[in-house]
Amino acid sequence: MKKISQMTPLTSRRQLLLSGLALALLATRSTSARAEPRVTRPHTSRTKPSTPGKKIVMIDPGHGGIDSGAVGHGGSEEKHVVLEIANHIRQQLSTHPHIEVRLTRESDHFIPLGERVEIAHQHGADLFMSVHADGYTSPSANGASVFALSNRGASSTMARYLSQRENAADRVGGVQAADKDRYLQQVLFDLVQTDTIKNSLILGQHLLGQIRPVHHLHSQHTEQAAFAVLKSPSIPSVLVETSFITNPAEEKLLGTTAFRQKIAGAIADGIVSFFDRDETTRRTG
Repeated sequence: MKKISQMTPLTSRRQLLLSGLALALLATRSTSARAEPRVTRPHTSRTKPSTPGKKIVMIDPGHGGIDSGAVGHGGSEEKHVVLEIANHIRQQLSTHPHIEVRLTRESDHFIPLGERVEIAHQHGADLFMSVHADGYTSPSANGASVFALSNRGASSTMARYLSQRENAADRVGGVQAADKDRYLQQVLFDLVQTDTIKNSLILGQHLLGQIRPVHHLHSQHTEQAAFAVLKSPSIPSVLVETSFITNPAEEKLLGTTAFRQKIAGAIADGIVSFFDRDETTRRTG
């Protein structure tokens, strides 16, 4: 594991503005959100304060509960695989004194896509990552991919397919479609989103750089599409497809502790690399 440099509490005026606008966007719809039916799930602490000087990393194990995600030919369910990988990422980063990892879910329950974003904001996350092991129409599709948000259309046919598939998760849980794009409905969204997408793409480069030596990449660069779960106005957010569970060989890999730990280690190293770069930029900027 790579070591992360000491992080300073420096916060720029622009970052404060981004955070303030993000909170404003969330508060705008808090009243209407109370009137909507909520999904029942185990209680978790959503507002645990961060330790001073620590970066909060929110890892989002995709799917859960009624939504199994993709299912492999051998019967493996994505929701279970990615929860295990997320726990390995948390364990890999637990030794770093300047990073704290939290999960959107720690058990097999369903969370609407937009609410996953809200959890990250409630925790004051510095980074959001949704972890998946998706499927495709062809069992030959293979390799890992990293995706960032796009508000200009998908960067490839695969990116469009996967974003449509992932965005359909709310329908499985009975969540109204209008609830998914609430951030895009805000007037201030475009003012803060450009920098967030830029940083998300940089995060994607760091992740791919660490995954490349340990696992085949489906795409050599960070893809982009309109993933609902990546629509935070101010938190760098990516979706990582660790492998295709619908590929028989990769389903077997995903079923092993050794591979789950290996891919989790690469992801953890990518996170550390991103924060190191961010800190260097702050000090020299």
